[in-house]
Amino acid sequence: MRVFKYLAAHWRTILVIVVLLLIQAFCDLALPRYTAGIVDVGILQFGIEDISEGQAEQFARAIANQDYSTLGFDPQQTQLNYLLSVGAQMLGITALGALAAIAISFLASRTAATIAHDLRQRLFERVVSFSDAEVQHFSAASLITRSTNDVQQIQQTCMIAMRMVLFAPMMAIGGIIMVLSTDVSMSWIIVLAIVVVIASIGTLMAIAMPKFKIMQTLIDKVNLVAREIITGLPVIRAFNRQDYEKKRFDEASTKLMRTQLFTTRTMTIMMPVVQLVMNGVSALIVWTAAGYIDAGVMQTGEMIAFINYATVIITSFMMMSMVAIMLPRADISAARIDEVLACHSSIQDPETPQDDALPTTGGAAIEFDQVTFAYDDASEPVLGDVSFTIAPGSSTAIVGATGSGKTTVLKLLMRFYDVCSGAVRVDGVDVRQVSQRALHKQFGYVPQHSYLFSGPIAETIGYAHEGIDEVGMERIAQTAQAMDFISEKEGGLSFELSQGGTNVSGGQRQRLAIARALAQPEARAFLFDDSFSALDYATDAALRRSLREDLAGKTVLIVAQRVATIRDCDNIIVLDGGRVVGQGTHAELLESCTVYKEIAQSQLSELELGGGAA
Repeated sequence: MRVFKYLAAHWRTILVIVVLLLIQAFCDLALPRYTAGIVDVGILQFGIEDISEGQAEQFARAIANQDYSTLGFDPQQTQLNYLLSVGAQMLGITALGALAAIAISFLASRTAATIAHDLRQRLFERVVSFSDAEVQHFSAASLITRSTNDVQQIQQTCMIAMRMVLFAPMMAIGGIIMVLSTDVSMSWIIVLAIVVVIASIGTLMAIAMPKFKIMQTLIDKVNLVAREIITGLPVIRAFNRQDYEKKRFDEASTKLMRTQLFTTRTMTIMMPVVQLVMNGVSALIVWTAAGYIDAGVMQTGEMIAFINYATVIITSFMMMSMVAIMLPRADISAARIDEVLACHSSIQDPETPQDDALPTTGGAAIEFDQVTFAYDDASEPVLGDVSFTIAPGSSTAIVGATGSGKTTVLKLLMRFYDVCSGAVRVDGVDVRQVSQRALHKQFGYVPQHSYLFSGPIAETIGYAHEGIDEVGMERIAQTAQAMDFISEKEGGLSFELSQGGTNVSGGQRQRLAIARALAQPEARAFLFDDSFSALDYATDAALRRSLREDLAGKTVLIVAQRVATIRDCDNIIVLDGGRVVGQGTHAELLESCTVYKEIAQSQLSELELGGGAA
């Protein structure tokens, strides 16, 4: 079982738990013997232990009671002394067993929590290392489920395993030994009870286990649907699709509910079955033992002890069966976690990175050399034989129709994916020959979707530069045209952004994302992926002027839909169907590239096409 390998690292704690379990098992198994002594010796024999056992002797002792009194011997005091002595021993054993149980619970809970913490940490570190391809393979919803629900399942199973996997067999074996030492002639009752319990629980497990295996997948589905609905609430409301989404969520939730109800109802039958067996065994023991007691070969206390041991044995087998149910469920969760931990990112740092080959000052030179790329090996290439060069310190734009591969160019440059063929180089160095950390330091990146983390605006701007001071933040915010609205917020730079920046407008999110990229202290190139789409024309123009002034000497690469945004760039690359169909300045492309001319004519007036102000 995969679960046990998580426990192996804590073998010292397990060893202590085993010793404590032995102590607890000894205490629990000893108590029925003391109970039998209280009944047989303390009550029926008046506390006198130096006689042979048997019902005939008990009656004789009762008749001889008056003779002891005549001789100055007080049977009642003897009985009381015996009961107090045995009672004190029982209290001591009970206290010892309770202390052992408490210590076991503490150690088991602590160890299980540590295992869960370590698993979550390992999962987080592995998921953070994933490229987009691995995240898409598992899906964000499934990764969240594996990091929460599956880890919790393993935590609970580890805790129960440490308390029951060893304890239940100890109690079962110990109970059987004690039963055999009590009266072998009634051992067949225990055998019958064990067979009935195992058969009943085995049948229930055979019915329920297939459902347990699909339950985690259904949880993934519910999380996926819920995440999509919550993220897309504005779209849902805009199109009045609330009823449809409710139905979609209800379908996923109902499937999970029905599966959970089926397994819960099936396993709920277990307890009544075990209780029925235990009560039936008790009745059978009393009925069988009555004859032995009547024949004087067995005492009442021994019968009571036999019932207690029978209960211990049956309960132990029930606990083992419950563990047997939980372990396969936890094994499924462990397999899902191991699947993530065993998955390595398709983007790996080289064994000997050439980080020193990258300059630390000036603008970055960027080259795409016959690059071909497809997101899936079986799909059509998104980029085909793409080649271009961007001079250091220049401004370059990439334009093209939707789906032409513009964003993919930036993802390959940032090495979120690796090319299928060809090469992407920065300052003549293949991006696959440097570490990702060193590569990413070269760029200030603004993604297409401006996601902001919750927290003060100051934390967002200084996300890549923890040492930046308030003056530096304000200067960068001014460049990003964000200072005006920041100053209007309560607290200014201390204003708390909600998750995703949903408490600011789309244009404000874009400007904060731009400021975050500009604060990258070692960046030699800045990549803007359609980062001006939510800005009005005046803000767009002011931002471009600020960027030209503040990023002088740095390389700027802009992906944009607006021709007005990129018309002043030193070089414009036109993509169509994943291929470069034009390259040059705005004026040159109007003359030489039909695709660019059509895009420009759809957005600009004749005056603007002729070189007038945008």
